[in-house]
Amino acid sequence: MHPFWITFKPPRPPFGMIGAGVTAYSEADAAAMCSAAFGDSARVSSIRRVASVDELDQNHVVPNMGNWLRRGIWFPAGMDHGGADVTPPQVGGPEAAS
Repeated sequence: MHPFWITFKPPRPPFGMIGAGVTAYSEADAAAMCSAAFGDSARVSSIRRVASVDELDQNHVVPNMGNWLRRGIWFPAGMDHGGADVTPPQVGGPEAAS
């Protein structure tokens, strides 16, 4: 899993969010979690992988983020559903055995 920072096309999702922080298996998984959490207003503009917390806004994002070490939305805090509304990609399923 990897942490991603997602920005949205106008109109932005609720609260005029500057973006969303998501830890996910892939960019597609991260976008799906945002769609499930924020609805149709979450039209993704860009997704980038975050290598270090130092890359994030130190005055707004870092003090207000949740746990980015597990799958789910960690910014804005309180939006995390742990990806419960999104089926994770299959890893090691029957097709992997062949």
